[in-house]
Amino acid sequence: MFSIDKREENGFEKVILTDSKANTYATIIPACGAILHEFVTHRNGRAFNIIESYDSASDFRDHVETKGFLGCKLSPFVCRINRGIYHFAGKKYKLKKNYLNKSVLHGKLYDKPFGLMQETAGELYASVTMKYEYRGEDPGYPFNYDCVVKWQLEKDNKLSVTTECINKDEGAIPMQDGWHPYFNLGDVIDELQLQFQSNEMVEFNNELIPTQNLIKYTGFNSLKKIGNTFFDNCFTLNMEAGQPLCVLRNPAKKIEIEIAPEKSYPYLQIYIPPHRKSIAIENISGAPDGFNNGMGLITLLPATSVLFKTSYRINHLK
Repeated sequence: MFSIDKREENGFEKVILTDSKANTYATIIPACGAILHEFVTHRNGRAFNIIESYDSASDFRDHVETKGFLGCKLSPFVCRINRGIYHFAGKKYKLKKNYLNKSVLHGKLYDKPFGLMQETAGELYASVTMKYEYRGEDPGYPFNYDCVVKWQLEKDNKLSVTTECINKDEGAIPMQDGWHPYFNLGDVIDELQLQFQSNEMVEFNNELIPTQNLIKYTGFNSLKKIGNTFFDNCFTLNMEAGQPLCVLRNPAKKIEIEIAPEKSYPYLQIYIPPHRKSIAIENISGAPDGFNNGMGLITLLPATSVLFKTSYRINHLK
């Protein structure tokens, strides 16, 4: 049986989706960009949270950028925009924030409060739907759109997230979408195994801006120990391969996470922070700097919408 609970802890207003039969729950924070705060399973009678997140609401408010945008919503663009400048429909735009190393990072909604729209719980699933109405707050993205996010917990430890972006502007608007979760499976990343179905890596310059070239890459098409590999890269996903398109496994603790993006997320960005205690595996609809290079850029017409969906499943291994 599935249920929904709400509680305030550490300054967070939490919405908790629970599967009591599986003893699994997912915690969503609507006020912090609709982020996934926890995805918890139980092993040997103990809670096991696979998501790295924030200690408190003040921690999120003060450190969301310096902690690497843990879990954040990426909208209306993903990753970075070179020097915060892009052209669309014959006009030049310059974004105001958030700058790091000459690029603007991770969209406009990562710290926005989403309002609750709908909650559903029953025998098959529990879900919560939230919305943020963006109305041109940044003059560098002066367009109007609604972002509707639905998190849904289902049986077999499956958590899906669907995003609908709806153009509320009078003209067409540029659009990308994604998520920035950091996964922690209980040991340093070096000891984990990774697999993702890709034939190509997006070539970056020394400022992590795509050159628009694709490089053949099949290094992790089968499950392989991460070891000392460093990632801060973007890959095209082979959508013809069988799902899940990405697996992260801890063989010692006998637990893994399967990631199954739909065709709306054809790119995968992977980043390992210097502490190597977690790994960011980001489903994204287009490549970094997509507003300039057009890789995965969506031109959303007035009064139309676009859907993006991915899912995460926790497996307990024998």
